[in-house]
Amino acid sequence: MPPTLASLVHHSALKLTVRAGEDRLDVPVRWAHVSELADPVPYMEGGELLLITALKLDTEDPQAMRRYVKRLVGAGVVGLGFAVGVNYEEIPGALVEAAEQEGLPLLEVPRRTPFLAISKAVSAAIAADQYRAVTDGFAAQRELTRQALTDGPEGLLAALASQVDGWAALYDASGAVVAAAPEWAGRRAARLTAEVERLRERSSPTVVGGSENAESGESADRVELHSLGTGRRPRAALAVGTAAALGTAERYAVHSAIALLTLTTERSRALQAAEQRIGAAVLRMLLAGEPDHARAVAGELYGELLDAPFRVIVAESRRPSVPGAAETGTGSGADPLGAVAEIVESAAARSGEAVLVVPEGERLVVLGADEGATVAACAHHVAALDLARTAGGGREAGEETDLVVGLSAPAGPNGAASAYRQAEQALSVARRRGRVYVEHAELSDGSVLPLLADDAVKAFADGLLRPLYDHDATGRGDLVASLRAWLSRHGQWDAAAADLGVHRHTLRYRMRRVEEILGRSLDDPDVRMELWLALKATSAE
Repeated sequence: MPPTLASLVHHSALKLTVRAGEDRLDVPVRWAHVSELADPVPYMEGGELLLITALKLDTEDPQAMRRYVKRLVGAGVVGLGFAVGVNYEEIPGALVEAAEQEGLPLLEVPRRTPFLAISKAVSAAIAADQYRAVTDGFAAQRELTRQALTDGPEGLLAALASQVDGWAALYDASGAVVAAAPEWAGRRAARLTAEVERLRERSSPTVVGGSENAESGESADRVELHSLGTGRRPRAALAVGTAAALGTAERYAVHSAIALLTLTTERSRALQAAEQRIGAAVLRMLLAGEPDHARAVAGELYGELLDAPFRVIVAESRRPSVPGAAETGTGSGADPLGAVAEIVESAAARSGEAVLVVPEGERLVVLGADEGATVAACAHHVAALDLARTAGGGREAGEETDLVVGLSAPAGPNGAASAYRQAEQALSVARRRGRVYVEHAELSDGSVLPLLADDAVKAFADGLLRPLYDHDATGRGDLVASLRAWLSRHGQWDAAAADLGVHRHTLRYRMRRVEEILGRSLDDPDVRMELWLALKATSAE
């Protein structure tokens, strides 16, 4: 601890006597300063013990003494030392009374104690306190390093919380709590998620201080948020909560923890690139139908992901990739694919799941466990974007979006290629419909008819049936309605003719006219299929 007025009073060599302010001696002393000025306040910074002989003071005037002491208190002076036996044999009563009224500790300094001795005592105590702080800081650094090596971030946070006599929490880039210590700190840490998310808008490193609003029965904490990461955008954050301001030793401990957590959370770009290359190779092998080779290359990197049912996510961005965009932007607005990758990897880190993330230019391919947290987090993110896009209005079907995502059905390692095609098909449908996100299950569980709403399909249908519509427009028959009825009855003449209310010979004549006009044979099942789909596409308009 820094020197206090009490420690100076108890210093056996100084022989100081308290004349006023006995109840305020525990205040720290930042420095001892000598001044005989009538107004030394402009030269004070606060926290000083002012030493005087009252050479230029009117100590007999009570009003002057009250004004003098009041100015000292206002400037943050923590104590006044008065040397007796120099200009005065004892401290003037007006000064003692003023000090008592303002609550300023007043110390009597005997003649045999030079002011220099008091200054040296304060300086030595400050130096000793700083040395202790540095020594304690190095000890804390060694303990934090040991905990980080043996127990990871959780052990480091526990050691840090003990060092600062408070709590500590680690957050990922999305603001989710990764770990907290002690155990009871998790709830307090969760209340800071919004503040952590705002750190993403600032460059690293960033420190945000403040007080946490306490819930019923809890005391308010002094909280500091520190961004972690060497890039321009924070990759994680550290929160430290204490009941009082951090001292020098505690500050050393926090800075050591920041350095260690940065090393833990910020992987080198070379390692990241190597992992991406391995992931790309594993994906290629899975798509080539070589799951055994994929497992051999992956080793333990992806855990049991390659053996359990997984889903394939294919995300595509219409926005050209800008180098460093993921480091400078926030959310999907700056780098949609980077945001998806970050959300998936953060969910995997929180849940302990393995995930395979492979960037492919303007595409991102993700393999995540079926019914796992990573797939759910990605689906929640893009579904929210899809909902926001729909709710925003003004978007027409087929209008391109910055981000398009397709999700496959569950598959095993032998079905990776099929799952990849499913994800691509879902992505293609999402793009045509102006959607952000489509699951393959929507396509397989529903009807094929909604797919006919595509503009290209409608154009094909219109071109195929246009000669029949033109014929009917002249009033020479109802070929389109007759064709629809005949196809709907699977070519049964009597049933179709009954639906139309005409003789079956009339219907046969009309179908011959359809063949003549279109130049196609209705005996060909492919022709019948195309005509039926064309009729469905035009009726959907």
